[in-house]
Amino acid sequence: MILLLILILLGYLAGSVPTSIIVGQITRGIDIRDYGSGNAGGTNAFRVLGWKAALVVVVVDIFKGWLAAAVISRATFGAVLGQLPTSDTHLVAILCGAAAVLGHSFTIFAGFRGGKGIGTLAGMLLHLFPWAVLFGLAVWGLLLITTGYVSLGSITAVTLFPLITFLREGTLNSSLGYFSLVMVVFVWFTHRSNVTRLLAGTENRFEKALVFRRNKT
Repeated sequence: MILLLILILLGYLAGSVPTSIIVGQITRGIDIRDYGSGNAGGTNAFRVLGWKAALVVVVVDIFKGWLAAAVISRATFGAVLGQLPTSDTHLVAILCGAAAVLGHSFTIFAGFRGGKGIGTLAGMLLHLFPWAVLFGLAVWGLLLITTGYVSLGSITAVTLFPLITFLREGTLNSSLGYFSLVMVVFVWFTHRSNVTRLLAGTENRFEKALVFRRNKT
């Protein structure tokens, strides 16, 4: 049990690295949370810092999630800390990856104010659901170029994961199935302000992403 708790803690610390805040300090000498949407994630980094800085943020955030789920979850420390209380490797990867997502959203290194967790979540999904990530990206990209709303694409793509998991596994009665359901709840919770703005018609829109509208004009 001690080993599992250590792995979860390491996953949280890996996710807690405040990438966009660090990049904002290095490139502009600012706290990115004081600008744009106030979010410490890749989308706001794009708005405030530009695409090059945002690319660094997104890549590192994705890596944090993958590192926790694919690497940290498999650490044994030579059995010095004991054995894992379960043989379900998917469950251990989920717990470590989820800890990284929580670390990103509630980073201990920046007053527990981080990002929405989508990039870090995508990283752990690359390990847990590699076959579903491409579908999710396709849904996200389609909604982005047709509506211009990053948040709508993110919420919709993640909301479809339980269905994709069921079609793939034939059941949701598994650690992956349960996680896909919890993931939906988490993303809707962290995007609750975006949902409010979407319903009110005040959500920030990426006009440059509206490919079809731009072609018509």
